[in-house]
Formats: sequence, structure tokens, C-alpha cells
Amino acid sequence: MYTIEEFDRYKTKVLKYIIYKKRTEQEIRLKFDKTIEEEILEDIIEELKENNYISDEDYIKRAVNEFIALKNLSIKEIKCKLFSKGIQSNLIDEYISNNIDILEEYEKKSAENIVTKKSVNMDENEIKQYLLKKGYKQENVNIALEALED
Repeated sequence: MYTIEEFDRYKTKVLKYIIYKKRTEQEIRLKFDKTIEEEILEDIIEELKENNYISDEDYIKRAVNEFIALKNLSIKEIKCKLFSKGIQSNLIDEYISNNIDILEEYEKKSAENIVTKKSVNMDENEIKQYLLKKGYKQENVNIALEALED
């Protein structure tokens, strides 16, 4: 068992870590697994989840909105980035299926942006291979390449 003082001291450490930048539950576990006893860490994580300081669902929404605003990614790349943060694949899949229309539009725009940038020094076939390798759907790649020809 542990004291309330210990709990509060460690909870403050974890809070500072997640307030600086939103983190996933897995990121918190990885950061503190060597420095905070497992029992204390579990209780801290549970309390922070109850108080909505930690929410992988919210993390997904925020991260995807950031990607849409700042990056050109395929849906597959978004999925990989979220998965690499330790988010359960069922949460990622659920978010994607609930927002598929928005994400499909975003993927098409991203592909078009990449086609426009790459068309300066790559031929159409190289661009197509590049996009497919990055996980873009064939149909979205074709749409982006057609837009270039127009």
C-alpha cells in the first residue's frame, strides 16, 4: 500500500506530463513504468480517466483534426500513427468508420496536394507508386491524377 502523499506527488508528476501535451494512456504507462510503482500508476491512471484528463477517444479526435489541418496523410497512415501511440485498434477503427466521409474527402485532397507537389520532378507513374506505397486508396490516387490532367 502507499500513502496519500506518495499518490499526490506522483499524480502531480503525471498531470504535468499530460498537461504539457495531451497523451495516450499507453504513453503515460511507458513514461512512468520504471519510476512509479505499478499499483500507484494504475490508480492514478484510473482517477485521471474518471476526471477526463486521459481519454484515448478524445486523443484520436484531436490528433486527426491536427493531421487534417497540417499534414497530407492517407487514412492508413493516420491509422498507423494512432496505433503507434498505443491506442487500441478497435477505437481507431470505430472512429474511422464513424467519420469515413470526412476522412475520404481528406485523403482525396491530400493525394491531390501530393500530386501537385511531386508533378514538378516525378512522372505520373512514379507519383502513383509513391501514393500507393503510402497507403492511399487506388481510387483516390486515380482521382488526384485526373485532377492534375485537367
